[in-house]
Amino acid sequence: MVLASATGALVLAGALSVVALGDPRQVEVDIVGWGASADDGGARFFWRGDGGKGIDTGAGKDGVDFDLDGGRDGDRNGGRDGGHGGHGGHGDHGGHGDAKVTGPSDADFVPIEQAPPADIELQASGSGSTGTFVSDCGTNENRLFNSENVIVAPGVEHGAQHTHDYVGNQNVQNYVDDLDTNNRLLAQGDTSCVDERDQSSYFWPVLRDINGVDFDANDSGGGADGNFGRILRPQSAILEFRGNPRSEVEPMAPFLQVITGNARAFTTGGENANARWTCTGFEDRAFSDRYPLCPGGSQVVRMIDFPSCWDGRNIESDDNRSHIVFPRSDGSCPRGTVAVPQLRQTLVYDVPEGNSFAIDGFPEERRNPITDHSDFINVMSDDLMREVVDCINSGRDCGTGDRNG
Repeated sequence: MVLASATGALVLAGALSVVALGDPRQVEVDIVGWGASADDGGARFFWRGDGGKGIDTGAGKDGVDFDLDGGRDGDRNGGRDGGHGGHGGHGDHGGHGDAKVTGPSDADFVPIEQAPPADIELQASGSGSTGTFVSDCGTNENRLFNSENVIVAPGVEHGAQHTHDYVGNQNVQNYVDDLDTNNRLLAQGDTSCVDERDQSSYFWPVLRDINGVDFDANDSGGGADGNFGRILRPQSAILEFRGNPRSEVEPMAPFLQVITGNARAFTTGGENANARWTCTGFEDRAFSDRYPLCPGGSQVVRMIDFPSCWDGRNIESDDNRSHIVFPRSDGSCPRGTVAVPQLRQTLVYDVPEGNSFAIDGFPEERRNPITDHSDFINVMSDDLMREVVDCINSGRDCGTGDRNG
């Protein structure tokens, strides 16, 4: 049977017995063989006699092959994947590497009642800073998305290989592999923040209803990289800057880049992982590597803290981490660093019932919850940063946002 089109033809051969597409995480089909061809090269979908199945783009070494069985065809045809500092990117800026359609698994979902107790926060000493400052930048009402990452893969198209939500700075395109140029673009960007002096860029991987469909179903960063589903907009996004339990905080430098968590934590054994998943009403317990199943009337919460001990000189580093690190276990900053306001990001979602939601991620990370991460670039005006520091050091609660979402 042949189905003709303007661009080519779809050719089916053999007997079709079952096609089950109810779950976008899997494709179950029994076909002797079928393929597609197009004038521009097209793509060939194949089911081998040994049970293997996948997609051959026909694009040679620069193409991307999808091995639906979880094989390694992508490394051969898609370029190298390595990552920048364990957070993302494409190694030496090569191709997409693997692009397997996998995850999440049912084992990734556990009732919140089974979560371990959350970490107990340190109480501030007499020299600590206890204030907070909240910046209200919305919940991405503008639907500003892309699959790039100006911090870990600057100038690389689809360098994140998953889709990000953006709030704050609205200039998220046209970045290049040059720090000064990118900072100038940020300085020129509009902002979604209520206080327009906050042009900072806040971005994180989107959360999706995996049974839905969105604009990027066939795009890089979306369905083409295994990130299927309808993007869920947070019901609230709290961006709270906090103090240090052992000292006052000092101002952040303009354009300071900060990342937290690890988009590759699943395949690196949890290295630099910093995910925290919980439910409203259950904030005293949290998972680091499971999606919480919340009871009726409760919402899913992603809470993630950023490092806040800065070396006082650099706004970036080769590994994207060593210039700003987390406090020590007693809350103090390591020697050679100073405390700056710590960003805590809290995202609250209404999600579909059951095992039906997941964050975006690199294909090989299987959309595992341990890979949750976030990015921040400080583009506050100098006077706003002074207000933030003064507020925190004086023990007040300030800003334009609602701390309760």
